[in-house]
Amino acid sequence: MMWSITISFFLATAISSVWNHFWLFVVMFFIMFSLFMHSTVAYIRTLSDGLMRIAKGNLDYRVPPDRQDELGSVARNINYMAAQLQTIMAKERELEKSKMELITNVSHDLRTPLTSMIGYLNLLKNDDYANLEEHKRYIQNTYNKTQQLKKLIDDLFEYTRLTSGASRFAFRDVNLAGLLEQLIIEFEPIAEEQSLTVRLIAESDPAYARVDVEQFVRALDNLLMNALKFSLKPGDVTVRLFERDDRLRLSVENRGRPIAKEQERLLFERFYKAEPSRFDPSFQPGAGLGLSIARSIVELHGGVLGLAHSDGLFTFFIELPKR
Repeated sequence: MMWSITISFFLATAISSVWNHFWLFVVMFFIMFSLFMHSTVAYIRTLSDGLMRIAKGNLDYRVPPDRQDELGSVARNINYMAAQLQTIMAKERELEKSKMELITNVSHDLRTPLTSMIGYLNLLKNDDYANLEEHKRYIQNTYNKTQQLKKLIDDLFEYTRLTSGASRFAFRDVNLAGLLEQLIIEFEPIAEEQSLTVRLIAESDPAYARVDVEQFVRALDNLLMNALKFSLKPGDVTVRLFERDDRLRLSVENRGRPIAKEQERLLFERFYKAEPSRFDPSFQPGAGLGLSIARSIVELHGGVLGLAHSDGLFTFFIELPKR
């Protein structure tokens, strides 16, 4: 009987101890769980607040990536998203600014010859000229302005097509040495009028490259016209063609008035025009698109158009993949 009471006592004590430990465990669990969830909920609230700030336009804001778990990964992804949105918005602002500059520059460049044409036509309409010679001069000046206007519109149209990807190129294998020789022959009369000599040095003949002949000739034409406009006269314009490793290098060299490094960087920018002191007044002023068009054409051929300048010696070079 005594043993039965002792066993019952020990069992009751054991059960009571287990029960007490169980409730202690439950209480500790809920305390730890509450502390953990409080920290997690607070962090989720931080992520939510951060997302709202970003959604309202504060793309500079970044949520603190304090945790190394899944929520920390979510925070880092939110920050990455904000950075990407910031980049996209910056590009859109730059594009919008570029569009406004394009409209402003085009309006100015088109208005100048148009204003002159209207002035001359008004003089002719009102018979406001002294003699037949003056009448002919007004007509010639009006015609010159129409040609200038046409070139401005053609350049703008071509630049827009190239940069928008609307141009369709018909590539074929062409001997650049033969193409350059033909092009220089066509340029010789214009060069002679400017007291310039154009010469070709072809170290590689034949030198085949895969090009769209019409577009590539346009790029070369722009480089040659640039050399004729800004060369010291009398002088020489030298066109070189040679191979470098697996690429063909074509260069147009001329001597002109030296320019600053900052101007070098701007030469290929659209609508950038040289200072009037460097420009030959016998040429009609352009829209500042010639070199931009040439660069776009060369890049669409998988090549590079660059400039090397030292003390007035200008070398515009084109590098193309060799066939």
